[in-house]
Amino acid sequence: MPERARWRYRPRRASRLWHNRAVRAGVLIVLLALSGLVILALVREQTGTEGFLVGLGLAVLPVPLLATAFRWLDRVEPGPWRNLVFAFAWGAFAAALVAIIANTFATRWIATATADPTSADALGATVIAPVVEESAKAAAILLIFVFRRRDFTGLVDGVVVAGFTATGFAFTENILYLGTAFDEDQDAGSSGFASVTAATFFVRIVMSPFAHPLFTVLTGLGFGFAAMAARRARVRRIALPLAGLALAIGMHALWNGSASLLGPWGFYVVYGVFMVPVFGLLTWLTIWSRQRELRTISAQLPAYAAAGWLSPTEPPALSSMKARKTAREVARRTHGPAAAHAVSEYQRFATSLAFLRHRAERGAADPDFTEREQELLHHMWQRKDWAGPALTYAARATGRVRVPPPHRDYEGYNPYRA
Repeated sequence: MPERARWRYRPRRASRLWHNRAVRAGVLIVLLALSGLVILALVREQTGTEGFLVGLGLAVLPVPLLATAFRWLDRVEPGPWRNLVFAFAWGAFAAALVAIIANTFATRWIATATADPTSADALGATVIAPVVEESAKAAAILLIFVFRRRDFTGLVDGVVVAGFTATGFAFTENILYLGTAFDEDQDAGSSGFASVTAATFFVRIVMSPFAHPLFTVLTGLGFGFAAMAARRARVRRIALPLAGLALAIGMHALWNGSASLLGPWGFYVVYGVFMVPVFGLLTWLTIWSRQRELRTISAQLPAYAAAGWLSPTEPPALSSMKARKTAREVARRTHGPAAAHAVSEYQRFATSLAFLRHRAERGAADPDFTEREQELLHHMWQRKDWAGPALTYAARATGRVRVPPPHRDYEGYNPYRA
């Protein structure tokens, strides 16, 4: 056990006001709230009240599905909900506000300079919008990467943060597009499957709800690779996020220009030949990264078992999602919800400990490695009485460890006895 004085590690308080967490949180909340009010007012002004409500009702449909998918990817070491809420709010409010103002200004400037509004719209959608939108969304990933570095450790974290940011951005953008389409249908008297609203809903909600997350995930992967790089590799830690952002801008530009530059069938060609395969590849990469995290736990925790902090059966159980779930269920049935919560916390602390040690082996350890390691071990030790037996049972029940057959007494029978 660590000394009592070092049971709970707290970093030194910074002297600068901006380094205070409460101040930073307060400033961000105020900025996001103001951005939300402004962007919602702008969208309602363009769509009308009725169009805004219709767009809102339709745009919210893919949000739970996307959020659940990204949260599933993050089950090995779940990030704090406050980070994901911030990412979604930034995408929905701040990034959307920057995009709608910058895109409108740039398109009008191009139309005035060229005296060709049609070309200005195509150029704005293909060149200006991808740069502005992806840069605005990348700002949320950068903020979490810098100010919540402890929660940002690898590829999966980058994908999840990017996914929530892009989901928020797409939510607001879909309100605008669907609300505008509904307003056009009201003026033209159209309804049903032949309406602009139905076509917009099919393209944006049914066919391509993953479009914005797919673009921004490339930026998230860049930050994820940077988080895995050694601290001395400064050039790599800067170049990788920029490379991810450049790929996101390029893919976004290809997607936006597919219809305006490649003709009426260009959208479907790019969708089938490029977007769907890239989506499948990134999905495989993310799931592989998730499995890699489980293998990291299996490789790093036996050292702590050898030192006596964990039992020999715990590392195999902690490296299996099935065994983790079994341990929580056993603790809940045996001792109630409080025990299940303690086991869940134990699993989370053990995962953070494994990743902390893995980063240290790669040369990417934080300066406070020793203090953080002692803090995590202490929190695990506090919950060991609940978690140890549950994980041991789960390891055996799920086949993670081999259980010897029970001893049978044959009443003294010995075939070698004379």
